[in-house]
Amino acid sequence: MRIFFQEFEFHSIHRRANGVLLFLALFVTAQSLGAEELKLDLVDIKSVDPSIVIELRYAGTHNPMHRPLYPPSMAALIRPSVAQQLARAQKFLRPYKCGLKIWDAYRPESVQRQLWQFAHDESYVTNPDDGVGSLHTWGVAVDATLADRWGRSISMPTDFDEFTPAAMLHYHGMDAQVRSHLRLLQTAMGRNRFYGLHTEWWHFISHDWKNYVHPRETQMTEQVSKIEPSGKL
Repeated sequence: MRIFFQEFEFHSIHRRANGVLLFLALFVTAQSLGAEELKLDLVDIKSVDPSIVIELRYAGTHNPMHRPLYPPSMAALIRPSVAQQLARAQKFLRPYKCGLKIWDAYRPESVQRQLWQFAHDESYVTNPDDGVGSLHTWGVAVDATLADRWGRSISMPTDFDEFTPAAMLHYHGMDAQVRSHLRLLQTAMGRNRFYGLHTEWWHFISHDWKNYVHPRETQMTEQVSKIEPSGKL
């Protein structure tokens, strides 16, 4: 019986310690958001187009780390010009009785560092100290899918952050409906000055991203990737 209580006490303390660490991480993220929002001139996507569905996966547990990385009240923030691009893409989609659902937008650098520490694999996650780092941290990239008129996700090749061959930009599966949905999303985004990444069908970067990044860091990124930013988180 004593052993049972000792083990119970140990696991309880361990859970409390993890809870405290998670709280501190979210607190630090929340504290940095206000300063970053001002420094980068970010806006809430919902303030530009309230009809765009927001489902920030890193504000919950439905992500590769299975724990929240954002405060639960975090808005989907982005550069004002990028928000306008999204609004135009949303307008394009209305006749098709669907719209955008945003899985991620601006990402604080502290969260990017947590993802890097978790994966530490440059095949999937951008090292925040390489070049410009993740373009999410500059407010010029979004992770997006389609939602129906009730806000429910429409069938796509994979779920968010599923790093398999099925997640490639060009769909090679046999489902005609999935292919049609993906082509519609890519058309809506492409016509509004976004381009995709070959390893992540959900990831879109504003064509004007270089306008918001320091020229020296842009040059460093191009020297590493040779052409455009790599297809990583």
